[in-house]
Amino acid sequence: MLETSARLLRLLSLMQSRRDWTGPELAARLHVTTRTIRNDVERLRELGYPVEARPGVDGGYRLGAGGALPPLLLDDDEAVAVAIGLRTAASGSVAGIEETAVRALTKLQQILPSRLRHRVTAFQHAMPIPARGPRVDPDVLTAIGAACRDHERLRFDYRTHAGSAARRSVEPYRLVSHGQRWYLLAWDLDREDWRTFRVDRMDPRTPTGPRFTPRPLPPDADIATRVERGVGEATWRFRARIIVHAGADHVRGKIPISVDVEPLSDDRCAFEPGSDDPRMLALYLGLLDADFEIVDAPELVAALHTLIARYRRAVGEPAGSSSTCSNPADTPINNTQSM
Repeated sequence: MLETSARLLRLLSLMQSRRDWTGPELAARLHVTTRTIRNDVERLRELGYPVEARPGVDGGYRLGAGGALPPLLLDDDEAVAVAIGLRTAASGSVAGIEETAVRALTKLQQILPSRLRHRVTAFQHAMPIPARGPRVDPDVLTAIGAACRDHERLRFDYRTHAGSAARRSVEPYRLVSHGQRWYLLAWDLDREDWRTFRVDRMDPRTPTGPRFTPRPLPPDADIATRVERGVGEATWRFRARIIVHAGADHVRGKIPISVDVEPLSDDRCAFEPGSDDPRMLALYLGLLDADFEIVDAPELVAALHTLIARYRRAVGEPAGSSSTCSNPADTPINNTQSM
């Protein structure tokens, strides 16, 4: 006869595998009496499982829905299916649940047997991965998530926005999904300050470092602001200073990410956007719906010249019909270029 705790787990597994069970059916499966089944059902209720009982000849037991989600028991195939679904969600296939998926995947990976982890890994080669942003290996996400959860120092090699490599040692606190990318908010031990790191540029080193005593986290609003500022100011390969001939509120309403906008007057302001590609930044600047000046950014000026020439060709106008569309190599690049 099974011990009480093991029998309860077996009973719970049976009730999750089928909608309705009679008392004699459960008793036969577990090799106990129907009285023991009644007592075990009461124990499950005390643990928070909403077991419904129906009296009569056709009566029996059913696991119902409760006010809180109790622990689930999964067989091997179900566990693999859940892990694959969580990895897919973590990659950004369903917007808005990426961070929750990583937390759940971290918990599942911790207890998943190695034979099942191999099955999950094999499936990733057949999974459609959304290409909205840089791909991050879910194993890297779960490793970082585990370090955050367990308060363990994290060491990693990091590629900066300038392309150089650096070794970093941090106290990891929070994984954040923002703008189709993953970021880690951490306390940088070398710089003694909060820093934001792009996860797709991180190469974690194992094993993780010693445990640390968590520092007080900034409020959630401050975390969001800090991450957004890090996204806008510190994570891009290319940056430029832009002076816009419009008010600061107008520009804030047009920028898709959080960037500090500096008012210069009622109808002029400045901000410093960033991008990994100056061509992408040139496209965004066209959406400002205002005249602007580029301060000391020849790569952006060249990208704008290229776009201007392409647009002119698209409407059947010769690219050299205006001096503003001459080849960028023939155009002097001053500290400020007006567009």
